[in-house]
Amino acid sequence: MHEHPRPSFSSRPPSDSSPVALAALFAANAALAFGPWFVRLADVGPVSVGFWRVALAVPVLLAITWGSGWRPTGMRRALWITVAVGGFCFAADLGGWNAGILRTTLANSTLFGNSATLFYPIYGFLIARALPTRTQAFALLLAAIGAALLLGRSYELSPRNFAGDALCLGAGILYTGYLILMARARTELAPLPALTLSSIAATAPLLLCAIVLGEQVWPRHWGPLVGIALSSQVLGQSLMIYALGKLPPLIVGIALLTQPIIAATVGWLAYGETLGAADLTGAALVAVALVLVRRRAPAALPIQSIAPRAEP
Repeated sequence: MHEHPRPSFSSRPPSDSSPVALAALFAANAALAFGPWFVRLADVGPVSVGFWRVALAVPVLLAITWGSGWRPTGMRRALWITVAVGGFCFAADLGGWNAGILRTTLANSTLFGNSATLFYPIYGFLIARALPTRTQAFALLLAAIGAALLLGRSYELSPRNFAGDALCLGAGILYTGYLILMARARTELAPLPALTLSSIAATAPLLLCAIVLGEQVWPRHWGPLVGIALSSQVLGQSLMIYALGKLPPLIVGIALLTQPIIAATVGWLAYGETLGAADLTGAALVAVALVLVRRRAPAALPIQSIAPRAEP
């Protein structure tokens, strides 16, 4: 199941916003949003959860990818490096995020862990060398306000949640790097091979980190680990990487905010982490922002056109 390789990484973001790609994106975020819950349920250390998440997923991904007829032949060295570095960023993201999940609320861990909501669209505007249109800027503003409302409870619990929030924020920055590298890899690789190779690259760093930290690695109960491997890694990440090759960064970035909404609901149902009016309002603003960026808009203003001219 090959995708025809292109001679170089594209400098322009994808522009397709088909219903299939959007459905895959939302399904990916829904699957990924259950990750923090599985981390809390697991009886091993948080970094060890990240290790088992990818280690248990790799055989499944390899079987599907190999069965589809794909073989790692003809891959350029630069592509190997891109996937390997992407896997390392993903490993660091998982390690930091999983450690932060145990030190803050489910909603906050998912929100901070998805700070790529802001950083990934900025990357998209930079590679397109264009400023956002008015509609896009307004959508980003609404999404930022919605995120702030969803984040509101963090401030009153900051003495207890600060360390967890900081770890999850750092993880979100690393996740942005992972998204960027996987979007580049997707110009030459189909979704499953890209995910399989990056998952393999992430496995060893996570295991080494868990051992160095002295965590319990071998579980007594496998249920949560199998759950996070299948839902977050096999299903969630495969759909996310598919969407990265089909949708512009702005839509992907704002759609990431659906994860804390779902995670907040899980936290409410499982742990009594109550949802208030601010949470519901924030969710509504994120929904409006997603509708706005889905609309067709005129071409964005090139950055070069507003940059001051150099003196001769």
